[in-house]
Amino acid sequence: MPTSISRRQALGLTLGGLTLPALAQTPANWPNKTLRIVVGFPGGSSPDLMARTLAEPLSKALGQPVIVENRVGAGGNIAAETVAHATDNHTLGLMINGNMTIARLLNPKIHYDPLKDLAPVSLIATAPLILAGPASLPGTTPQAVLEAARKAGEQWSYGSPGVGTVAHLGMEMLKARAHLGAVHVPYPGNPQVITAMLGAQVQLALLPPGLALAQVKAGKLRAIGVTSSTRSSLAPEVPSLAESGVTGFNLEIWNAVAAPASLPAPIVARLSDLLSGIARTPEVRDKLFQMGWQVAGTSAEGLANRVKADTRSMGEVIQKQRIQAD
Repeated sequence: MPTSISRRQALGLTLGGLTLPALAQTPANWPNKTLRIVVGFPGGSSPDLMARTLAEPLSKALGQPVIVENRVGAGGNIAAETVAHATDNHTLGLMINGNMTIARLLNPKIHYDPLKDLAPVSLIATAPLILAGPASLPGTTPQAVLEAARKAGEQWSYGSPGVGTVAHLGMEMLKARAHLGAVHVPYPGNPQVITAMLGAQVQLALLPPGLALAQVKAGKLRAIGVTSSTRSSLAPEVPSLAESGVTGFNLEIWNAVAAPASLPAPIVARLSDLLSGIARTPEVRDKLFQMGWQVAGTSAEGLANRVKADTRSMGEVIQKQRIQAD
């Protein structure tokens, strides 16, 4: 004979079994399980190391475990898509700027819209790129190197870690501003770009400071200029390209934390406050500086403004230089 239960008992069972929609989560009752930070690059990569640097202090602040999950592929877009479509309220992403700006501009068919499907949380850190070349480049000043590049036209080439990367679009921007004709040669990653430069197969490339400076100090590569509007504390001995006569040129790479757009706004605000504060602590600031990053630690609004500005500027480069995804 079937057992009879009251409506109150039934409600208790369904809530206990989580078969009914969860009660609305607020900063007071969130998180209630392990939080994951999804990274689109392999272990040991710069985004991975940054995510792991943030994970421990974030876990202490929230009182729940925080794990880093690597979902590698498509220049970080697989991870970005994973975050955009997550519905568990416990998924974040450590993104490079390309995932939140360039990806959709180059490939409208990707399965997420950064501006609609991702909630900006905090811009964690930024870095300029360094325009570098083989130590054998002609000229004794940055201006002389750029003049040699102009005269060489398409006889010179430049390397990048792939079509649509910031290094690629940045070089196309530089070509337009400095009137250069160097031909693009894409490689699987920056290590291959450096190998090509060491072999004088390409003459120029925009590289992250953490990679470029080691080769420059070893005398194997030459630093021509940084892409920030002024000199950078990451490479104070390297002049800005603006000092070399390239006007209106300001380009940075950056890493940021984003959440699914479905994450409740009060929780996004709490995360933004926590992560921006963590990034600015002396311990984390020093770790990121050693990795080649300058801490930003912005609000969610600050990251949203940066995404909009970079989407606009990168879109102009893509349209003007007629860049298409492979």
